[in-house]
Amino acid sequence: MQDGGMRRRFPAPTSAIVVGAGMVGLATAWHLRRAGLAVRVVEADRVAAGSSWGNAGWLTPPITTPLPEPAILRTGLRAMFSVTSPLYVPLRPDTVLIRFLLGFLRHSTPAAWHRAMQAYIPLNHRALAAFDELSEGGVTEPTHAAEPFLACFAGAEEHRLLMEEFEQIRAAGQPVTADLISGAEVRRIAPAVSEGIANAIRLEGTRFLHPPHYLEALASAVRREGATIHERTQVTEVSGGRPSTPAGVRVMTEEGEERWSADVVVLATGAWLGRLARPFGVQTVVQAGRGYSFTVPVDPMPRVPLYFPIQRVACTPLGDRYRVAGMMEFRRPGEPLDPRRIDAIVRATRPLLTGADFDDRQDEWVGSRPCTPDGLPLVGPTRSPRVIAAGGHGMWGITLGPLTGRLVAELVTTGATPDLLRPLDPLR
Repeated sequence: MQDGGMRRRFPAPTSAIVVGAGMVGLATAWHLRRAGLAVRVVEADRVAAGSSWGNAGWLTPPITTPLPEPAILRTGLRAMFSVTSPLYVPLRPDTVLIRFLLGFLRHSTPAAWHRAMQAYIPLNHRALAAFDELSEGGVTEPTHAAEPFLACFAGAEEHRLLMEEFEQIRAAGQPVTADLISGAEVRRIAPAVSEGIANAIRLEGTRFLHPPHYLEALASAVRREGATIHERTQVTEVSGGRPSTPAGVRVMTEEGEERWSADVVVLATGAWLGRLARPFGVQTVVQAGRGYSFTVPVDPMPRVPLYFPIQRVACTPLGDRYRVAGMMEFRRPGEPLDPRRIDAIVRATRPLLTGADFDDRQDEWVGSRPCTPDGLPLVGPTRSPRVIAAGGHGMWGITLGPLTGRLVAELVTTGATPDLLRPLDPLR
């Protein structure tokens, strides 16, 4: 069944091409293969080369919320144009960016945030169970319970703003369990935190993972299921897709050769979603919200994630090093790393994490989160029921990726859009 009770206008699919090998694309491929479809994954670079690789690796359903929020307007717009600001917009003539910003600001209101939050809540309730399903199905890299997850503050009263945000989330209908602990208790849990931290909010119900290791394990599971992953293969065009076309959907590579066809194609290309999805009616701007990260040694090494909300810096233990991630800048996805943004993270974090050796930075990285003006992903059928969009998750592609994959597979195999995906209509 398709939306509105109409019958599917083409036979049940037996083959699929997934474009993109990040968390969303690989999870979709795993579920489609489990459903019995022949599956190819086509990736322009390598597995997890985009924003899936260098992010903080947090699984935080209690605080997964729309990125456009009223606080953006309260804090003032001028700060957005400073290269040291956690949210940075470089001044340049860019019509796509201007369209995005106008839509983003239009949705940074309490009413718009509340509407978008109603779409997130049922997804958040199911997000961690989707990781458990992958684990039970053979993904060998674990997720780790954050025991606890700490949001740390230097000022004694700085925690109030985050507590108010939690109240807003609860009022929208999503449970948040959090309490305030002292700076001394923070240092008991993570002795590398400086004496400058006055207190912290301890948040329950979160996990974290090692992003590169997890994505490699997921890719291995996809291959074991019998899917093929083609790396360093750029898809330049998707064509066909009419329900009446027996050949289904065709993909073209950068060499201009028709390589493969399948009954359905899933577009999971992150910040590049618009390029392939636009011909199929997806007009919503997908803007790269670029984030930065690096790793440092810390002595003693914290075993829990730490968040510094005022500085917008996220820290995660990855083996014997600590990943430090932060910043949001609206730039084109292919632009080079801006070392000024790395320096801004270091300056913001050095006084708060005195056990870290910030001069021994490794794995400096920038990646492009796929952001939409209303803060909601674009997941579901396009103008062609054979072409499915699966992107635009902003900061939440890791948290919601496995669940998105399961829901997309349900859509493909049944022909009916799951209720959880209806607010994410890519044609909205």
